[in-house]
Amino acid sequence: MRTSIATVCLSGSLEEKMYACAKAGFDGIEIFEQDLLVSQMSPEEVKALAARLGLSLDLFQPFRDFEGVDEATLSANLRRAEAKFKLMARLGMDLILLCSSVATANINDDEVFVRQIRQLAELAAKYRIRIAYEALAWGKFVNTYQHSWKIVQQVDRENVGICIDSFHILSRGDDPAQIAQIPGEKIFFVQLADAPVLSMDVLSWSRHYRAFPGQGGFALEQFLGYLADSGYAGIISLEIFNDVFRQSNVQRTAVDALRSLLWLQSQTAALRAAQGKNSALNLRSLPGGQQALGFDFTEIRTEDPEPVARLLTQLGFTFRGQHRRKPVQLFSSQDARIVLNSQRSAGVNAEVSGFGVRVPSADQATARAQELLAPRVPRLHLNNEEDLPGFSAPDDTEVFFSAVDGAWDQEFGGDNLDPEPGVEGAVTGIDHINLAQPWQSFDESVLFYTSVLNLKALPGTEVPSPMGLVRSQVLTTADSEVRLALNIVPAGLASLLDRQHEYPEHIAVKTENIIALARRAVQAGMEFLHIPANYYEDLAARFDLDPQLLAELQELNLLYDRDERGEFLHFYTQRVGNMFIEVVERRNSYDGYGAPNAPIRLAAQFERNRWSSH
Repeated sequence: MRTSIATVCLSGSLEEKMYACAKAGFDGIEIFEQDLLVSQMSPEEVKALAARLGLSLDLFQPFRDFEGVDEATLSANLRRAEAKFKLMARLGMDLILLCSSVATANINDDEVFVRQIRQLAELAAKYRIRIAYEALAWGKFVNTYQHSWKIVQQVDRENVGICIDSFHILSRGDDPAQIAQIPGEKIFFVQLADAPVLSMDVLSWSRHYRAFPGQGGFALEQFLGYLADSGYAGIISLEIFNDVFRQSNVQRTAVDALRSLLWLQSQTAALRAAQGKNSALNLRSLPGGQQALGFDFTEIRTEDPEPVARLLTQLGFTFRGQHRRKPVQLFSSQDARIVLNSQRSAGVNAEVSGFGVRVPSADQATARAQELLAPRVPRLHLNNEEDLPGFSAPDDTEVFFSAVDGAWDQEFGGDNLDPEPGVEGAVTGIDHINLAQPWQSFDESVLFYTSVLNLKALPGTEVPSPMGLVRSQVLTTADSEVRLALNIVPAGLASLLDRQHEYPEHIAVKTENIIALARRAVQAGMEFLHIPANYYEDLAARFDLDPQLLAELQELNLLYDRDERGEFLHFYTQRVGNMFIEVVERRNSYDGYGAPNAPIRLAAQFERNRWSSH
């Protein structure tokens, strides 16, 4: 599948955008007129640079407000169009995007639209230019792809076809199934955009909140499937208007963009294979579409491991040894393994730096990550050490793949690796990991984790905190054995921080008896995050709890939630450096995260930090 991207998606100069697209691996680009107008490069220099970089110049856009006008305006529009055709000849381009009129159209008559677009087509033919007619979702008279296709059919010119844009179709709630009925050769261009599902005017939605495939709520696999049914075999491009992308690093955004197309075509290929259908689009499947089996370990980077080691031992973890070659320690409790890494940790108090997941095939998982342009973590391993392939996520978290039969823990001293004796209320494993995200890479991280780890993104939520709303997104395997919660740093707090890791992240460990574990932790000297008495008064009002249970919850600073599926008990440790640990007990089939308690935790941490800073 040939890939392209509109230059309007990216930050920087036209030259910088072209270099970034070529380096990311795109086949071509759409030239957005404004990018050319402000560029120091001449059209000839743009053409030459594209040739050197191996980029095709696929579409010149946009040409607006042409049809549905009076004769005087039409004459001016044709003069304007001819100037653009001459410009395109200098660029070596042959396809222009014609958007349905919005501002100047004052004649609502399909016959007029057809006649005027025919005149444009005849002028374009003199310059060997083709026209892709696109219905804008907010077009004054033409605002559906069915209407624009009807006009293209009536224009009946070889050099006039239709442009299909997913946002303009799906944002209106239109049914894309009829795309399959359009002959593929008359679809001249395809632009894709995802978007979060919002209730707002379509123009503002389009101009500010479009996203790359996999970062929103549109069913783009089905959309691309309908295009395949039409017989379309051309370019698939991205046209994204997004305030964040246009302020972010141009190279990272270009890589994120191509990753989204790689993921989408693999998803579509799998869908069509299940339907028993082929595709002229030559869809490329990713390797290793396997489900992670669970967390293998989590890693905390810290210059001084003692405060974290104390916290872990208070929770019942056992020290398993020092790595035989590196300044790395291993602690475990049943299936929960936490690594304290002091390499490259000068000045780092404590932060969640990475995690490993068990997969059926580490080789397949590695191949998938590489296909998705994930950068490799450079870690040296000797011949007698297990190779744990790792990749850097957009938030700088390091993600490692472990084979089911991996034995890397033997490098910490086999004599210390016997199973712990059974203890009531022991930590049994890792429940989930909560990672803080900088505002400019939240959507990029969601796509990275869902595509590389083959996770499903659940609907996002917003949680109030003393410093602003915290936007949260949960990503999980189908069986919930791997759960990630991504939190965007509140804007009010982000402006005060140098980097996102100064906003605390946490590791949630699970147990089958949280009260027994909490009592032992208290006896071992652990200080929990203090929960105000007002919370427990409200808890008694919301739930008909056993008085003894309520008393124990308050005594131990435990939080509680319940739904129709089960109960959830949890508590938080005090913060160590830029991280803390949450302990959870899920009863019956509770599958949430205690979301009603999140504002309580955020406020309590805020008060604790404010008190400790004085």
